[in-house]
Amino acid sequence: METAVKRFLRYVKYETTSNENSSKCPSTEGQMAFARVLSDELKSIGLEDVSVDENGYVMGVIPSNIDKNVPVVGFIAHMDTSPDMSGKNVNPQIIENYDGKNIILNRDLNVILSPNDFPELKQYIGKTLITTDGTTLLGADDKAGIAEIVTACEYIISHPEIKHGTIKICFTPDEEIGRGADKFNIEKFGANFAYTIDGGKLGELEYENFNAASAKIIIHGRNVHPGTAKGKMKNSVLIGIELASMLPLEETPENTEGYEGFYHINNFNGNVEETHLYYIIRDFDKENFENRKNYLINLINNLNEKYGDGTVEIDLKDQYYNMREIIEKDMNIVEIALKAIEQAGVKPDVSPIRGGTDGARLSYMGLPTPNIFTGGHNFHGKYEYIPIFAMEKTVEVILNIVKLVTEM
Repeated sequence: METAVKRFLRYVKYETTSNENSSKCPSTEGQMAFARVLSDELKSIGLEDVSVDENGYVMGVIPSNIDKNVPVVGFIAHMDTSPDMSGKNVNPQIIENYDGKNIILNRDLNVILSPNDFPELKQYIGKTLITTDGTTLLGADDKAGIAEIVTACEYIISHPEIKHGTIKICFTPDEEIGRGADKFNIEKFGANFAYTIDGGKLGELEYENFNAASAKIIIHGRNVHPGTAKGKMKNSVLIGIELASMLPLEETPENTEGYEGFYHINNFNGNVEETHLYYIIRDFDKENFENRKNYLINLINNLNEKYGDGTVEIDLKDQYYNMREIIEKDMNIVEIALKAIEQAGVKPDVSPIRGGTDGARLSYMGLPTPNIFTGGHNFHGKYEYIPIFAMEKTVEVILNIVKLVTEM
């Protein structure tokens, strides 16, 4: 059997960055290539009904080996990595017996993973870590989740003495750009409930997440020679800065935590003639979420009154909602996960997801899907790392869930 770590180190070599500007599904060819690799691997370890559809969704089944009827459980992870940083030519580094000091990721670029900046590193003194080389992200989000699921599947198939019901597996494309559930075939998947293996640090269990919206804003200016611009020029860049300054400075990601929502400007570019801003809006409370969207719309209306109708345009779209509204109707699946984590000797850390997963949308599509840790830290950037023992614990948790479902 191949370990989750060896699988992970192999998987991160595939470039699977998603692309929001593509209308295809999957949004990049690298994801489809990886999907075929995973499909072949699932077949090779003994899963049945393995398929890759035209949209890149990989599915497979481990049939039940017990006589009684128990719920069908699913495990889901996503194949793409975030476009926030390059996922090409990922070169992971193994840090054995971590000593609690600075880790030099890249000496030439002076990229240092420091416990001064990331104090949680101190929890892993004496452990083995996998880090980046300081030039790319690592891809633990979510190739660690895939590696953990595949490893658990191989273990189950190789140990027929483990009694289990039917187990469904799915690997999805384009989660990082909010499309992971767009073409998910719930009926084909056929699970009663599922778990995304897409969380962060050891012990995390999440069944509530942000309500989320995106706002694409275009500001139309008027360019005139600056020497004769008085009363004529309309500088879209300055209007963009004005809009950004009107949003509460304390309600940004870097100033919020826990259940606090935010406005996040993710991109700002333009010139005098035209400027583009891209915001994401997040809040756990549905009413506050609606208030945030309305507040932004009112600011834009005020700017249009000031600078003329049509100066500022907004394309505001909801992305996903807080899955807690669905999950709390039947908390059995959360209790199973809690028990599975405890049985692995890990202290559960139940916390809200300050983000979203495929599970949020899938829950509203009829497939309740809480989220379980992969073990990784600092996703989407060059400071990403994952402790090896945490990956091993995730595999153990998956196996425990499979066994606990037979008791339902």
